[in-house]
Amino acid sequence: MPPSTRGSAMSEPGAPLALRAGAAALTIFAALALFAPWLAPRDPTRTLDPAVTALAPPLSSFRTLRLASGRELATSHLARDAGSWRLEGPGGIRHVEPDRVDARQPTGEFRFWLGADGLGRDVAARWLCGARISLAVAAAAVALALAVGIPAGLLAGLAPGAAGRFCLAGIELAQAFPRLFLLVVLVAVLPAGAVTTVAILGLSGWMPVARLVRAETRRLRAGEFVAAARCAGVGPLRLALRHLLPNMTAPIAVEASLAFGGAVTAEAALSFLGLGVPAPTPSWGNLIAEGRDVVASAWWIAFFPGLALVLVGVACTLVGEGLRSRWNARAGGRAS
Repeated sequence: MPPSTRGSAMSEPGAPLALRAGAAALTIFAALALFAPWLAPRDPTRTLDPAVTALAPPLSSFRTLRLASGRELATSHLARDAGSWRLEGPGGIRHVEPDRVDARQPTGEFRFWLGADGLGRDVAARWLCGARISLAVAAAAVALALAVGIPAGLLAGLAPGAAGRFCLAGIELAQAFPRLFLLVVLVAVLPAGAVTTVAILGLSGWMPVARLVRAETRRLRAGEFVAAARCAGVGPLRLALRHLLPNMTAPIAVEASLAFGGAVTAEAALSFLGLGVPAPTPSWGNLIAEGRDVVASAWWIAFFPGLALVLVGVACTLVGEGLRSRWNARAGGRAS
C-alpha cells in the first residue's frame, strides 16, 4: 500500500501562508459562532423600544428603564423626578410612574456595538446568531454531500464495465440538472427551516464529490497495492474503506473546503430570497435582505453579514488552494 495522504497539511511546518491565513480566519468565525450566546447574551429577536432605537448606528449607547411588565424603555438621558421617571430623547420627554417600574433592577445601559435594525434589535447579536445558523447549515450540508457522494463515487469507480458506466451516467445526469431550479422545486414542496435547507444543499451538491472520488478510485485501483489486496482475498467493501479511501483524503478535503464556502453562499442566497431559514431566526442571508431597503441610511444592517460572507468565501478558497498545493507537492515528491 503506498504512503497514505491521511493527515492534515496544517500539521507540517511548511504549510503555505495562504493555508494558515484561511484556516485562522475560519477558526475565528467558528469560535465567534460557538461562543455567540456569551459574546452577545441578548436575545437576537428581542426589540428595545423601537421608537427610540430603530436604525441606531454602530456604537450607539442608551439608558434603559425596565418596566414591571418586562418591557424596556430606552432613552439618551434618564432622570428621576420627585414623582416619576423622566426619559429625554430625540422624540421628546416621557414620564413613567414609579409603580410601573421594576423595583429590583429599574435602570441599565445597553450599547449597540454594530448598530440596531429597524425594529430596535441588536445587529451584533443577530450577526453572531446568524453565524451559528449559516455555518452550521453549511457544515451539515457538506457532511451530507460527502456522505452521499463518497459511496456513490466509490461504487462508480469500482463497478466493472457497463455497471460503472451506468453509475457515471447517473452522476452526470444529476449534475446536469439545473441546481437553482432543483433548489426552488425542493423548497416549494418541503417546509422551510434549517433542516430543509441542509437537505436541499446536501442533496444538490454531492455530484462533484462523487465525480472526484470516482476519478481517484479509478486512478488508485490500477496500483500494485490494489492488485496485492485482491490477491489476498480482500473484498470490495474492505478494499474501498481500508485501502482506497485513506489515499484520497487530501483531494476530498480540498473539495470539502471549497464546497463549504459554496454552501455558505448558497444558504445565504436562499435565505435572502425567503426560501431558506425563515425569519425571525437570523441568518446572514435574511439579515442582508432586511437591510437592502435601508442600505443608504442604515448600511450596517447588510454590510456586516455581507462582509462575513466575503471573508468566509475567501478563507475557504485559501484553505482549498493551500491544501491542493500541499497535496500536489507531496504527490510530486513521491513520484520522484
